[in-house]
Amino acid sequence: MTVFNNLSWRFLTVWQRNLVVCRKIWKVNFLVPLLEPVLYVLAFGLGFQGLIKEVHYAGHSLAHTQFMAPALIAISIMYTSFFETTYSSFVRMYYQKTFDGMMTTPLSLEEIILAEIVWSATRAAAAALIMTLVLGLFGLVAFPQGLLILPLAFLGGLVFGAVGIFFTGVTPSIDMFNLPVFLFITPMFLFSGTFFPVAGLPAWGQYAAFLFPLYHLVELTRFCCLGLMEAGPLISFAYLICFSLLFIALGLLAMRRRLIK
Repeated sequence: MTVFNNLSWRFLTVWQRNLVVCRKIWKVNFLVPLLEPVLYVLAFGLGFQGLIKEVHYAGHSLAHTQFMAPALIAISIMYTSFFETTYSSFVRMYYQKTFDGMMTTPLSLEEIILAEIVWSATRAAAAALIMTLVLGLFGLVAFPQGLLILPLAFLGGLVFGAVGIFFTGVTPSIDMFNLPVFLFITPMFLFSGTFFPVAGLPAWGQYAAFLFPLYHLVELTRFCCLGLMEAGPLISFAYLICFSLLFIALGLLAMRRRLIK
């Protein structure tokens, strides 16, 4: 028996429940991806334009804002999905007892957890779409190819949503989420080619960055926006698929051990 045996399309009922709840506070969820890229572009565009004239990436010279803008979308995908399946899922599981109520229905535990992951990916894709349109107004995203970010954002959301649910399954209290954020999320935020090219790192740093899922998400997002990337698109795409499948399985196992006594 594998962790995927108890899955069916019934998980969509849980996804729909989360959508109904989200629609109650959609204005708050809309503001962050709408204003965040504007603040980053203004801060980095105005603050660094006199310090960093251009960035050399994949054999081309880019303005720093042009180089950084696609990474902002990838970062948003990571944070949106990861925090949805850590803090938000933990609240639904531990404080609101939502999972307990769902498990009294024909839903299996695996269907509930898969729905949490898919919901986090949905939220990540919605945030990425808003950011893509906003950055497009600044001329930092090429259309129509930039719309490929939408399915890519869903895949990235599955990756980091699955990682988040795994940590929810092994983290004893909500306060302890600071540890995976500090040890896992923050290093990726800084060293995945987000604000400077990975090619500028020493060899060991480049190898380490290649292991980060955010690096591959940033590269593919930059490819959708600019048509440029340092890694091979098929390699990065395959890496994200394999990483998501691995951590979906690990997340289902971790949550089953936590919730089924």
